[in-house]
Amino acid sequence: MRFLPVSLTVLLVELKDLDETLALFASLDADPIDGIEDMVPAARTLMIRFRPDRLSAERLAAEIAERDLSARIAPSDKLVEIPVRYDGEDLNDVAELTGLSVEEVIRRHTESTFTVAFCGFAPGFGYLVGGDPTLQVPRRQSPRTKIPAGSVALAGAFSGVYPQNSPGGWQIIGTTPLKMWDLSRDPPALFQPGYRVRFVDLRHKPAIATSGMSAPETALSNERAIGKASITVLAAPMPALFQDLGRFGQTGQGVSSSGALDQGAFKAANRAVGNPVQTPALEIALGGFSFQVSGRAVMALTGAPCPITIRDAKGRESEAETYRPISLEDGDVVTLGFASKGARSYLALRGGFAVAPVLGSASTDTLAVVGPEPVVTGTQLNIGEGQGLTSVSLGEAPAFDCPAAGDIVTLDVIMGPRSDWFTAQGIATLSAQLYTVTPQSNRVGIRIEGPEPLERKDKAELPSEGTATGAIQVPHSGQPVLFLADHPLTGGYPVIGTVAEYHLDLAGQIPVNAKIQFRPVTEFAEIRPAKG
Repeated sequence: MRFLPVSLTVLLVELKDLDETLALFASLDADPIDGIEDMVPAARTLMIRFRPDRLSAERLAAEIAERDLSARIAPSDKLVEIPVRYDGEDLNDVAELTGLSVEEVIRRHTESTFTVAFCGFAPGFGYLVGGDPTLQVPRRQSPRTKIPAGSVALAGAFSGVYPQNSPGGWQIIGTTPLKMWDLSRDPPALFQPGYRVRFVDLRHKPAIATSGMSAPETALSNERAIGKASITVLAAPMPALFQDLGRFGQTGQGVSSSGALDQGAFKAANRAVGNPVQTPALEIALGGFSFQVSGRAVMALTGAPCPITIRDAKGRESEAETYRPISLEDGDVVTLGFASKGARSYLALRGGFAVAPVLGSASTDTLAVVGPEPVVTGTQLNIGEGQGLTSVSLGEAPAFDCPAAGDIVTLDVIMGPRSDWFTAQGIATLSAQLYTVTPQSNRVGIRIEGPEPLERKDKAELPSEGTATGAIQVPHSGQPVLFLADHPLTGGYPVIGTVAEYHLDLAGQIPVNAKIQFRPVTEFAEIRPAKG
């Protein structure tokens, strides 16, 4: 085993192969270590999030090193057939890479029996192993920004099916009309670890295409709960998203935690109106949001400092401050100006919003398409009656000054887990240059561009492994992506370092055209198990 640092609360255990990974995962699941919060198995690694107040990384490594990895997981007797139209845009490239004809690629794919090794990347995305070894092909040199739902693809030793529209770097060989992720199904993911899978060519069995298929879900509707007050959205230049502290315990189905990007501002908004800090609030990107109140309410706005204008039923206008409770009367219209700095504001209402949780959380995960519907113009939202309410808080303040376009933002970085995949020059380049935030950034991650690409030692393929929020993943282009809360659970490009947890809120507020300076605060070194 190797124990590799990811962040201050996450480490990566590297093992010999998939069998050892699954054996360790099963061992820790059956006999857990106090302090482990979550685990993400992958091709030959197990990513573990732990509580450093309960055990150190070195102590955790020591306990893991003593586990028996000889046990093997018995395969399930469940067989899932996936109908495929072999019309993928990379099918000819796969044929060329393998030296086979297109028909031979299809034949070998359909004659293989795969096993779901683990789930990750996106909800319902199963990593399938056991296919014809001739079909092992590298990922694309640069990932696509959007791959359609239902795409059947290959990468390294794996085959898989994209459950939703999402970015990705796998080679697409076909499409299936089958719904891979369905919240009305229990469990929602069609693929579960251990299931066996076969692909069927629709040219030969077209009738199978009508069995159990429907269009992918886009979101789950908000619950119209009973409340004495409500708001009606009058303007939403960008859809607002419900967020809370995150969705946990769903990594087995490939679902990440999501949650508010600036959790400090989110909690402050709830404290300002007297809500429990985990109460769902609206995350508003860049401002411009407007709504009318029906009934009486108390609101607070935190995060990116949008100007707040309130027009009452008689047409009189007044201005209000951020980070303060604001009393609203029936008929008031609240309009947020556009934020001159920062990226996201948080709107909380006393009593909370009457919104139904999805898989235990009201967070809207934009990559996974899990959570309440985005809030757009015309949406009516009921205000809940709330539980556990306390007095409003008059002492809230921002934890930091939000950055503006053109500002330089310094982010501390924990080096690892794959710093050793880069040359000394590549490591030096990470902190020596400024990166510009591009418009392609979102809740999944910040796409950045620097003058020089990060130089790798070679072009080796990395088996898919778990990724943490704050990971600085480097595709073959050498231009990094900084993962935010809606990032995929697993990825196949090396992570040179991870932004320290205490700077994640700041990262969530960096706007387009700001500059990022990475500041390593550790040197990469394997974690040595504690003795005694």
